Amino acid sequence: MTRWHEDHRVALLENGEQFYPRVLDAIAAAEREVLLETFILFDDPAGQPLQRAVIAAARRGVSVQMTLDGWGSATLPADFIAPMIEAGVRIHIYDPVKWRFGRRTRIFRRLHRKLIVIDQRIAWCGGINFSHDHLRSYGEHSKQDYALEVEGPVVADIYRAMLVMLPRTARPAWQWLRRRQRPAQAAPVASTRAGKALAAFLIRDNGLHRADIERIYRLGIRAAKRQIVIANAYFFPGYRLLRDLRRAARRGVDVRLILQGNPDMQWVQWAANTLHDYLLRAGVRIYEYCERPMHAKVALIDDDWVTVGSSNLDPLSLFLNLEANVVVRDAELATTLHTSLTQLMDRHCRQIDRQDARQRTLLRQILSYLAYHLTRRLPSIAGWMPAHAPTRQSLQAAAEPGAGKH
Repeated sequence: MTRWHEDHRVALLENGEQFYPRVLDAIAAAEREVLLETFILFDDPAGQPLQRAVIAAARRGVSVQMTLDGWGSATLPADFIAPMIEAGVRIHIYDPVKWRFGRRTRIFRRLHRKLIVIDQRIAWCGGINFSHDHLRSYGEHSKQDYALEVEGPVVADIYRAMLVMLPRTARPAWQWLRRRQRPAQAAPVASTRAGKALAAFLIRDNGLHRADIERIYRLGIRAAKRQIVIANAYFFPGYRLLRDLRRAARRGVDVRLILQGNPDMQWVQWAANTLHDYLLRAGVRIYEYCERPMHAKVALIDDDWVTVGSSNLDPLSLFLNLEANVVVRDAELATTLHTSLTQLMDRHCRQIDRQDARQRTLLRQILSYLAYHLTRRLPSIAGWMPAHAPTRQSLQAAAEPGAGKH
């Protein structure tokens, strides 16, 4: 069940240029604790400033814990990790990969969340990793993405979810006691009102929350009265969500999708193309973002409903990966996101019409059909098959030669 909280301050951050400085400044001002989860951390112009920031925080006595996905961050070199360990930063790897013939294995059930909580007071949730390709300086293949900065009671929910991901030996000694208390008291929050926005935190896991994020999307779509704008990098949702979008368009809601037109993986576009005619016939408008790769996972409904997070609308996110989204009811935030998405559509997108959908060659239609249905079905099947229990490894020996390959 979604738990909404009042009195939040929220800010939308677009791309690494806005996101990284806010996070680094907050780490520099941290007094007690920094918790960070990310799918990807690289030794590059985005990861190196973070490394320096957490080292400085740890050296002045701040508790710093970082949880990295074992597949997404598998190539971190030992000489990047070692200085952090030496400074007192505790680094944990979620389900370390095994290497076979120079390739990473265990691609499924990854920790795809991007979450940060500082001093149990301020949090970030979104789709931006700590990698250079989230900065314009990376070039034409840099990514378009968003994150949400939030202060208020929902930070306690985010904090508690992040603690669960830590190895038991790395969790605060008082956590077992806190878990016996009511959920709203799981972590201390500021007593003063941070702002006026309503907010809820949702996760997708392979336990009790398998469909929470998909469910909140469908509830929002079914309640929409005026507009729906979804910008999503990997758009292969199931039939029920597609049906809800079609029904919304047919009852007069302005439904717009912003999808990849310059994809980082070609099969993404092929698979999404199989949906074009089905959605266009119902009145859904489809835009392909062509300036650079689209990596966003955001949605806007009517004048005050916004979600920002890590979850794509594809089988990996909806059936397998660990994901996190924040949903906010706030008119000012909705206006900010609407302005950004409208600029993308007006300046950098190509609108797809039914004629475009019909003009595909027979070969491309076949390839698109196969790509979509393989992508849809295999992860969902894999999600119900027996699998190894994910492990959490703390890099206590990261400074030793070869320790970077986890």
